[in-house]
Amino acid sequence: MKKIGFIGAYDKIDLVIYIAKILTALGKKVLVIDATTNQKARYVVPVINPTKTYITEYEEIDIAVGFGDVEEIKNYLGVENNQELEYDFIFVDTDNSEALEKFNLKEAAKNYFVSSFDAYSLKKGLEILRELKSVISLTKILFSKEMSKEEDDYLNFLSLGYKIIWSEYKIYFPIENGDLSVIYENQRLAKIRFKKLSIEYKDQLEYLSEEILGNVSESTIRKVIKNIEKGI
Repeated sequence: MKKIGFIGAYDKIDLVIYIAKILTALGKKVLVIDATTNQKARYVVPVINPTKTYITEYEEIDIAVGFGDVEEIKNYLGVENNQELEYDFIFVDTDNSEALEKFNLKEAAKNYFVSSFDAYSLKKGLEILRELKSVISLTKILFSKEMSKEEDDYLNFLSLGYKIIWSEYKIYFPIENGDLSVIYENQRLAKIRFKKLSIEYKDQLEYLSEEILGNVSESTIRKVIKNIEKGI
């Protein structure tokens, strides 16, 4: 079981779910944990009878909402504390330092810092990391209309002195109104569809999925994305 952290104040639950969709299409069992303050998954993922804490299935992805740590999820599922959850991947979406600690993301296989370059996303996102008591390795996932070196330099400047080791490479998602329209339409229809997403957005989904999986070829992931586009 691999734990992957998606950290930051930027709204990222749709991105996390889209990556999970690709992995489930490859036969992986994935749990997405919404450990954010606002719990957006509660509103964009369909559920028949939502309670304070629940796990629901959405297009073969298990979505957990309202849990404070993995032990609470184990209790909900009736799994012994000394046993692992029966998932290939656990994705944790968080926007607060408390959840980062409680879900022990410092021990995750991969951690991503997700942000755009508006002041709130940057400064609030880094506020989460400011409280770190030990060093954490992070890869940047950055949303920007036109990515520039100055923007990345500004992020590096704001994080000076933090206990962060930034990965040498970065993952850029273009901010396109067309992509946002597709994401909003998917939310309204309660479906995951890739067909109308921009080529650039799908390319980054492919790259990120390949990195998380580690042992699946680019061509295989590309084929899966095309099948999702076709509704297969």
